Amino acid sequence: MTHTEKHLKSSDFLTDIVIGMSDGLTVPFALAAGLSGAVSSNTIVITAGIAEIVAGCIAMGLGGYLAGKTEQEHYQSELKREYDEADKERGKEIAEVKQVFAEYGIDEAGQILLANQLARDKTKWVNFMMKFELGLEEPNPQRARNSALTIGLAYLVGGLLPLTAYFFTATPKEGLIFSVIITTICLFIFGYFKSKITGQPPLNGAIKVTAIGLIAAAAAYFVAVGFDKVFH
Repeated sequence: MTHTEKHLKSSDFLTDIVIGMSDGLTVPFALAAGLSGAVSSNTIVITAGIAEIVAGCIAMGLGGYLAGKTEQEHYQSELKREYDEADKERGKEIAEVKQVFAEYGIDEAGQILLANQLARDKTKWVNFMMKFELGLEEPNPQRARNSALTIGLAYLVGGLLPLTAYFFTATPKEGLIFSVIITTICLFIFGYFKSKITGQPPLNGAIKVTAIGLIAAAAAYFVAVGFDKVFH
């Protein structure tokens, strides 16, 4: 009988979707809700909402790109350092390899044998130290670009969902009602599948994500209404 292990793959891609979609569903929704309490035209809500989505896509995408580039630069910096140490401090590096094996319960004789065998191939030796000493995995060279695109597009999709209600209603108050309904459903579905994919209790995750989005929107709405009353 074949044993099949199920593991989560493409975690970077999923993480980027979660980052973009969660902010996309929450921030434009909160902005639209806030404006709905202060303005009388759907055009204003739509214009401001689209402007925020465009700015959010760029900002979030750029943030993802810079994070990806930083990860690559950090890995390359540590890789160069490990190569230098392998050349200049061979004995120390072999001792560190032995310590790694010791933590896995391998005896002294086994540590010496494995460390010396590994040190015969500098590339494999350095890669071993990068992974097991420093805990660093080589990042995908396309990580920065992919992250920027994924986060930006996820934010775009998430942001447009609550805004669609204002295209088909006559007033901001009416648009807000349908926007709340649409966004609540989307937040719940998003939270459910996000939790399911990441191995968390799906229902709890769905409720948590939905509650955060609705609380943010409610806060924005009541703040806008309050300021509108103060200044009018």
